[in-house]
Parts: sequence; C-alpha cells; structure tokens
Amino acid sequence: MRGISKRFGSVTAVDRTDFHIKRGEIHVLLGENGAGKTTLMKMLYGMIQPDEGEIFMNGSLARIRSPKDAISYGINMVHQHFMLAGYLTVAENVVAGREPDNSRLFSYKNAVETVRQLGGQYHMEVNPQRRVQELSVGNQQRVEILKALYREAQILIMDEPTAVLTPQESDELFSVLRRLRQEGKSIILITHKLKETLKIADRISVLRDGKITAYGIDPQRTNQEELAALMVGRNVELHIQRRSENIGKTVYQISDLSAGENGEKKLDRINLSLRKGEILGLAGIEGNGQTELIEVLCGLRKPDRGSLILNGTNMSGQAREFLGSGIGHIPEDRTTRGLVLSMNIEENLMLGYHHQSEFQKWGILRKKNNRMTAERLIKEYGVKARDGRLPVSALSGGNQQKVVIARVLHQDPDVLIAAQPTRGVDVGAMEYIHRMLLDLRDKGKAILLISADLDEIRSLSDRIAVIYEGRIVSENIADAYTELELGLLMAGGTQ
Repeated sequence: MRGISKRFGSVTAVDRTDFHIKRGEIHVLLGENGAGKTTLMKMLYGMIQPDEGEIFMNGSLARIRSPKDAISYGINMVHQHFMLAGYLTVAENVVAGREPDNSRLFSYKNAVETVRQLGGQYHMEVNPQRRVQELSVGNQQRVEILKALYREAQILIMDEPTAVLTPQESDELFSVLRRLRQEGKSIILITHKLKETLKIADRISVLRDGKITAYGIDPQRTNQEELAALMVGRNVELHIQRRSENIGKTVYQISDLSAGENGEKKLDRINLSLRKGEILGLAGIEGNGQTELIEVLCGLRKPDRGSLILNGTNMSGQAREFLGSGIGHIPEDRTTRGLVLSMNIEENLMLGYHHQSEFQKWGILRKKNNRMTAERLIKEYGVKARDGRLPVSALSGGNQQKVVIARVLHQDPDVLIAAQPTRGVDVGAMEYIHRMLLDLRDKGKAILLISADLDEIRSLSDRIAVIYEGRIVSENIADAYTELELGLLMAGGTQ
C-alpha cells in the first residue's frame, strides 16, 4: 500500500501511509483506538475506497473496488464482530456464495464434507452441522477463518482477533496462525495487546493518528514499554499494582445464590461479599457462570434461590431499581448490553439514567444541559469524537467502551460490577481505566471485577475468587495465587 489517505469530512483517518506484507509472515499492526488501523485494512479489503494512494499485489497494480475484488486477489478479512448467520450451520456459513456444486441444486452433504476436510487439513475441527449460534466465541472465529481459507485466502486480515477469546482460545488461535504461516499465508493482525504481539509477530508496525510512526520492528529487539510509548506518544504504566489500605464493611452480600435455565444449573450456591474499599476479582474461563452472575447482581435475571443484600436492604425488582440503588454495571458485551448503536453518543451517555432529574425535567429531556454533559464526558474520558451528536456506531470498539464507562462512572455508584472493562481498549485507555478503578476503590467503593485477562485480575484485585461450572472453587487474597495456580483452578483443577 503506497501513499494511502482517507478522510471522513474534516477528519483525516489515514494520512499518506505506506504498508507492505511479505509472503509467509505474521505482521502485527499496533495502534490506539481510532488510530486508523481498521480503516487502513478496510481499504485493502475493498470495503472503503482510499482518497489517495495505490495498492500493489506481487508488484502489479491491484484494482480493489469491493471485497469481491479483494477475495479474487486472495485477500480476506475476519472482522472484530463476526459476519456470520447464526441460524445457519457451520457448513452453510463457510460455503455461502461459493457453494461446491456445478448444478443449480445445493448439496448440503457436499458442503458438510468439504468443510469437514478443510477443518481437518488446518487442524480447526468444528462440527459442520452445528448451528453457528450454538458455538462458543472461539469456535465462531474458527468458522470465520475456515470461510477465508475456503475462498483460498493468501492474505488474511484479522481485526482484534483475541478481543473476546479466553487465554486458552487465544493460544489455540495462535497455533492455527503459525500453521498458516508455515504454508506461506500472510497474516495481518490488528491489535493493541502488547504481550500477544511479542508472542506471535514476525514484524510489528505502529500506527498513530493515521500515520505509521514505526515500521517493521523486530519483536526480538523491543519490549512492551517501548511499543506502548510508540502507540501513545508517552510512557505508559502497564502494570499498576496498588493494594487497598482501608477495606471496610460488606456493602453487597450474595448468599446461597443459584440460577439456571432449561433445567441446567448455571450458578450453584454462590456466596460472595463485596466490601467497601476493595476490588474482588472473579477469575474464570468464559462460560462458567460469569454472565448469569452479572445478570443476577444487576437485576437482569431472577435467581432461583438465594439473597442479595445491599446496605441491609434485600434487592429485587427490575434493573432500574438496581441502578437507582447505587449499583453500576459495565457490561461484558458493549454492543448488546451497553449501547444502542443507532443512537448518538449524547443519548447513550444517559441510557438507563434518562429518567433522572439531571437529564430531564417534567418528562422533557434537557437538551442543552445534556449536550454540555456529553461534551465534558467525551473530553474527560478521551473519547475520539468531534461531538456528542456522532452516532456511537461510527466509533471504534475501544471508544465505544469509553462511552459505556463514562456513563456508569459519571453516576458515582457505591457498588460497581465491572465486566471486561478494558476489553477492546488500547494501552493508554487501559492505564486510565485501571487508575480510575483503583481511585474509586480508594474512595470507598466496592468493586467486582470480572475479567478473562489474568494479568488484569492479578494486578488490580485485593481478593480473588475463582468460578468454575457455576461454583466458587477458591477464594483468597490476590497475592496468595500464582498465575499457574489460577490457571489450573480456572480449568477445574484443585488447589
């Protein structure tokens, strides 16, 4: 890619940027949220057209006007939010648009066999006859990769591929990518995870404010701190550890809590206490009851048994009552629970709290006041947006996350349920969110931190509880665990 530029109105997303990839390499493209990484790669994939610049494949000028053109050149892209039809099977998703038949009649049997052989060839076995909506996130990603390989991809672009994966799923993905590299495939990884970058990359390039600021870095000759500084333009404290010095009384008591659905028990006699001035980290591989626990604690799901006592009051009712009682909720999936993508930033910053007097008077929204609040929060939380009237769908994933966090923390809750608070955010924003959580704790707030990132759990938590198959299998002060012990407990081992 030579001299590539792209402008959206007055905003220059990509500014005269060069980028190239070699055959059989994994090239990591690092950058902050909104730095232009995804925009640059969408131009390579033909989803948007550059205002300036040219693209060459094997030395020849390539005319890429659409993803169909890109696929014909052997370029495929796996998006951060998967492009799959949940109701269709794995086989149907993989072959859709390029069915393996010469006749006009679609042979499902042939599609199943084709996908089974492809999965075996690349060691990515997924049942071709399972509906995609029944699969784990990690297996859905495998389906996306199989789709690309079925279309004979030579260059595979992956946008934030580990954003929603567990550490084990990330390791499995990297094994797949290394095998693809051995077969001569070229892989571009868009990410801002520094530890993973150093683990998988052959070369690293850094994009900041639409420009490549460092190109083709050898991962053997750098470290996380140097890469973070290149991304953000300043030194970043990556591992903040500050244990609480003033843990107080229990604010939120969870006793004998059980919940399930369709006859399957998701939570089994959970007992936890959230205390003033303390962060309780909940460690576990996703799918072990964390989602159901979050929903119960925030009033989104009724438990089958057990009690929730907040400051001496038995909690029940809808989510609105829980929010109004001082429970803040950063949801684990910002696009389903956190935001309404068709609304603008200003509207999203008051969702769930819009009935409060701060945002309305006599049932009419206080537009001028709400606009001023939105502008202040956009600036305070570093959301990259020109103003609050921008649709939240136009923001990068990390900036969307900042909107969710700004909304919740603006309400100054007594109890904060923070589920994957730094998922999809860059190192600069991660440092900011970590400091904010610690500052809230030091102000006497009770925080439950749910995260698939073991480094985050171990760094921020004062106490850690491990959840496995809906049960708390271990609980102790954070410094009592090694990373290996936590990993074993999360996988069902005993201490």
